[in-house]
This record gives sequence, C-alpha cells and structure tokens, in this order.
Amino acid sequence: MKIGLDIMGGDYAPAEAIKGVRLFLEQSHDSNVHLVLIGNKDAAKPFMSELEPFQGRFTLVDAPEIIGMHEHPTKALKEKPNSSISMGFGMLLKGKVDVFMSAGNTGAMLVGSMYSVKAIEGVLRPTIASPIPRLDGKFNLLLDVGINADCKPEHLVQFAQLGSLYSKHVLGMENPRVALLNIGEEEGKGNLLAQSTYPLLKECQGINFVGNAEGRDVFTNKAEVIVCEGFAGNVMLKMAESLYDILAIQKGFKDPFLEDFNFEKYGGTPILGINAPVIIGHGISHALAFQNMIKVAEKIVSSNLTDLIKEQFKQQVDTPTEAANN
Repeated sequence: MKIGLDIMGGDYAPAEAIKGVRLFLEQSHDSNVHLVLIGNKDAAKPFMSELEPFQGRFTLVDAPEIIGMHEHPTKALKEKPNSSISMGFGMLLKGKVDVFMSAGNTGAMLVGSMYSVKAIEGVLRPTIASPIPRLDGKFNLLLDVGINADCKPEHLVQFAQLGSLYSKHVLGMENPRVALLNIGEEEGKGNLLAQSTYPLLKECQGINFVGNAEGRDVFTNKAEVIVCEGFAGNVMLKMAESLYDILAIQKGFKDPFLEDFNFEKYGGTPILGINAPVIIGHGISHALAFQNMIKVAEKIVSSNLTDLIKEQFKQQVDTPTEAANN
C-alpha cells in the first residue's frame, strides 16, 4: 500500500507534516504501508532528520513548486504542474500511490478530484463527509459538509448511499442507520428539498433509513449517517469546530466528549464518489492531524471502499439498461 502525502500543504508545512509522518511510523509497524512524501526537497531538508530511524518506509518525491492557500485553484493546477498537489494527483492517476491527501489549497484539491480523478460512473455529485462526535464516544457521519450547497433530492439519496458504505466499511458500523437532517421528526416537515427527499430515502434499497433527525439529534446515537445539503452541513460543522475552540481552547474546559470535537483526532475528510481515494485536511493541521489523516487513508485503502462504491453504482447504472432491453 502506497500512501501519498503532500507535505507542503497547510499553514505549518512541511514541519508539522513531517512530524505527523514520524508519529505514524512510530506507532505503525506494518511493512506493507509505504509513505510517499511529495514536496519541495529544499524546504523539507531541515526536518528530514525526524525520519532517519525509518529509512525504507518512506520515499521523498521532489515537487519544487507550491500552490499557495489563496491561489486560484484551476489556474494554479495548470500553471504549476510540478507542485506537490499537481504531482500528487498525477501519481494517483498513474497508480503510483493508492491514495492522495493534502492539507493545502482546498479548492485545488476539489478541482483535482473532480476534473482529474473524476466521479465514479453513476455518481451525480461526489461529496465530502465529516465525522461528528456523539455522547457515547463513537462518531456519526455528516454529509455533505461544503462542496454541494445546492442539491436535488437525488443527490441526497446518493449521499446516503455513499455515507452508508463509508460508515460500514471504514468506521466499522454494522448496518448504519441513515437520517435526513430536518426541522422536525415527522414526515412532511421541512422545505421542498427535505419533503421531496424523504420518500426517496424511504424507498431506497440498501440503506437503513430511520427518518428525520433534528439538530439536537446530530450528537446522539439516533443515526450513524446524517444527510443534508452542503450549506447546512458546513454551517453545522463550523459551529461544532467553534464550540471546541471556545470551550476547550479559550475557556480551558476539559471533557472527553468535548475533546472529540478537535478535528485533529480524525485528521481529514474524504471525498466520496470519485475514482480513487482523496482526503482533504484542515489548513491549520498540526502533527496529530497528519498522523490521523494517514490512519484514515490506510483504512480507506484496506477496506477497498472505492471498489465497493463502484460496484454499487455500476449495479444502479446497469439496472435501467437491462430493464429497457427486456
């Protein structure tokens, strides 16, 4: 398994990325996992001594160019083919790495995913999913959390399918329950999108739909997968992040449940529904976040999640054709 990591991505790169690699290698003894570090060799050189005990378990690939956090994504990818993000996607497409991740320019990561890796056949819109802590110490999955602000009911149904596969095969939730984020529990509640989506989720085969979930249900065990359009999902995710920042960082409160709101515990968010695994990290990631990002990447590759998604959506694409032929 080859895991590609952009070590130039993020506000504290490459120092924190390399420290995160060291943390991962100190804990993981799986000789089948090889890390491919993609970044500017000169910038990385002062920090590479961190990895001296782990020679043979990583490779450093020189990417002399860097895409800045505020550069225009499409323009930067075209004009900087030797950047760590551009080269990372190139290696992913050629099969030189099995997964690619970065805490760098989010727009560039999204553009690379959509127009380079591309959506799996049958997937209308790829989605970003984020773990959300709950009171029993486990995590629910909220999607979409930002790249699909305007959605149709069919999109939310596919988010439910993608989230169910991720929750089951990566997070280890057997028969994960799916809920639609709404302003009430009763069927028929909500705006036109929610009202139109509910019956489609109810009829959808292969998911365990349990009805609506209100905002107060997100942190409970009502459902392992909570579906919404990216506008509401992003607002909720940013609110959760600010809750941690205010209470834990600024106020100094200590509580195990509150600590689970620290994004560094889960590292990064996967883009679901594309032809190869891609993980996006937070721009302010430190070593712990990079370590956990690598762990998530390892789980995704080991679970063969991309192939499972392809198989499910291939069946959906083939079914109408077969029916027409009959």
